[in-house]
Amino acid sequence: MEPKGDSMKRLLKYRILWMWLPLQLLLMTLPSTAAESHPIAQLGCKDRCGDVPIPFPFGIGPGCFREGFQLNCTLTNGTYRPFLTNVEVLSISLTSGQARMNNHVSHQCYVNTTHDEYNVWRLNLSATPYRFSDVLNKFTTIGCETLAYVGIDPKVNSIQSGCVSMCKSRESLTNGSCSGIGCCQTAIPKGINYYRVWFDRNFNSSKVYNFSSCGYAVLVEANWFEFKSSYITSRELYYLRVPVVVDWAIGNETCETAKLNMTSYACVSENSRCIDSTNGPGYLCNCFDGYQGNPYLRGGCQDIDECADKDNYPCSGICNNTPGNFSCSCPIGEHGDPSLNGKCYPKQKRSLTEPLVIGICVGLVFLILLVFGINFVRERRNLNQVKEKYFRQHGGWLLYEEMRSKQHLAFKIFSKQELEEATNNFDDNKILGQGGNGTVYKGTLKDNRLVAIKTSKVINESQMKEFGKEMLILSQINHRNVVKLLGCCLEVEVPMLVYEFVPNGTLFQLIHGKDNISHVSLETRLRIAHESAEALAYLHSSASPPIIHGDVKPSNILLDEHYMAKVSDFGASMLAPIDETQFVTLVQGTCGYLDPEYLQTSMLTDKSDVYSFGVVILELITGKKAFCFTAPEEERNLSSNFMSAMKENRLHEILNGQIVNEEEIELIKEVAELAMACLSIRGEERPTMKEVAEELDRLRKLNHHPWAHYNPEETKCLLQGSPNYDDPDYYSLDGR
Repeated sequence: MEPKGDSMKRLLKYRILWMWLPLQLLLMTLPSTAAESHPIAQLGCKDRCGDVPIPFPFGIGPGCFREGFQLNCTLTNGTYRPFLTNVEVLSISLTSGQARMNNHVSHQCYVNTTHDEYNVWRLNLSATPYRFSDVLNKFTTIGCETLAYVGIDPKVNSIQSGCVSMCKSRESLTNGSCSGIGCCQTAIPKGINYYRVWFDRNFNSSKVYNFSSCGYAVLVEANWFEFKSSYITSRELYYLRVPVVVDWAIGNETCETAKLNMTSYACVSENSRCIDSTNGPGYLCNCFDGYQGNPYLRGGCQDIDECADKDNYPCSGICNNTPGNFSCSCPIGEHGDPSLNGKCYPKQKRSLTEPLVIGICVGLVFLILLVFGINFVRERRNLNQVKEKYFRQHGGWLLYEEMRSKQHLAFKIFSKQELEEATNNFDDNKILGQGGNGTVYKGTLKDNRLVAIKTSKVINESQMKEFGKEMLILSQINHRNVVKLLGCCLEVEVPMLVYEFVPNGTLFQLIHGKDNISHVSLETRLRIAHESAEALAYLHSSASPPIIHGDVKPSNILLDEHYMAKVSDFGASMLAPIDETQFVTLVQGTCGYLDPEYLQTSMLTDKSDVYSFGVVILELITGKKAFCFTAPEEERNLSSNFMSAMKENRLHEILNGQIVNEEEIELIKEVAELAMACLSIRGEERPTMKEVAEELDRLRKLNHHPWAHYNPEETKCLLQGSPNYDDPDYYSLDGR
């Protein structure tokens, strides 16, 4: 017999067990209830037909659908299937706003020479919220002698598109290929809700009847369809139904208009948004990111608990669900990256030496930064001192004070940084030209003005001391035939000059470039020569103090947009000397233009410019270069060749044949005599630039005079008062 105490214990144990089992069963049912999907249909309405879910706004039965979205659930072959009138619906997507439907395949079969069997289909979705998807569907023709058309308007029997497929034998067919051999596909336009198929009866299977008796055509979902040769060799497609995709949308309004009438607005769920349809009018509703459900039902968009998805757990640590999102964290006592691709690690206890090591590292980093900072400040200070040194050496303070006293002066002292920005750090693509004195770059200032920036080679100490004063003098030159000096930069070892930009290149390019001077009239050549002479005469006579150019040549005569001459590149070191000692200078210039007297004495004078200008006149009337290394030795130097030709009375041999004519030959001879006077060996026998300019002006007027082309002898008599360049005393110092 069992003790009474043990019996009571056993009874109590069984009672607890019977109470615990129902509680466990109840708890087991809770997860499945929570895991149930969100409702997709209206309350009390069917949410599926057979195995196809029916989400609102679609519905079956009164009050269960939005207008235009009614479906029928019909028993077909022992299974309930949803239908839109007589078209079976295969699936519905709320997110993409699309539905898949079954579509019939139209066919044309050859029976005999007098009869073909036709079965063509049409699908009319007019007055419904459905449009055939132009993105996911293709109009497809299958057959070996088949031409089918697709029409899109039920009121007008109009063809929108067509497709023809041809083949000659079974062997020409390739599974998976739909490129015209046995199979042809073409796109359909956007926004259509009706389509009808018909065949061209001039195409049939009579010639290939032995292996292909039928041709087919259908609008089909492109991703579903894959061509098989058996479609042609058998009647597999004869009774086949294929899927077609339709886009659907709510109403005919945009989101912006639909929101004005909230009683009919379809996006009723919180956490939902409206999206305009991309295929015809209307709009769709979608849940926000992080939410799922039916946005067409109140409360239909519900938060996605990403943390509850054990198969795709989004964190390596602990997942914390938030409305529309989630966050990850490491467990207590661990650290690291709790995201999906990261990892959490247990925290290690710090040793006593760890803070010391961290402190030393921080101290070293601070010390290194301090050293770098001090060095940076020192280098910056040294750079500023170098800039200040160059600024002072080039007379920058003198120039600055003079500019303050003459506030009307349109002259600016540029910083090096300004000119670097204007030329993209002196990019090679900005180079306009290079010569013995330096390089000229094209630049664009901040006010969008185009300028020419000249970077010169090293200048000597005496030139540095006078640079600021000379810049001020050059900046005051105001002559229409002299390139305007706009400013300078003094922060560099060799100062940089900033001139106005002249767009049409140089006289050298006009004479010797691809476009030869031969097509330019004598009047234009005389005008360019006269304008250049006026500029040099101004520099010699009117500038204060006078300026000697020192390198007169066609490449230093620029042409503006109207081809007016502008003398350039007379430089900062070409001022007329204050005393005789400054006449002596290092001989520099360009071969073929150098004054022979200057070469012998190293004394640069204004007559040196006259000699060089005489060579320029020769180039204008002959079209030849001042010095040509490839010519015979006696013809290399243009001036020597010209002097010989003048003495031997064979001027016509060296003139440009394109510019010589009977009417102008006497005028050209007078121009040649002027050039000969400029090229005299002794500088004192040469005319001044002012006299050269006046003579060129006289010759230009003579060219316009009505007697100029009438009688050369009579013209000579009328011009007896003109200078006589054959008189050696005419250009003497006493005879001026």
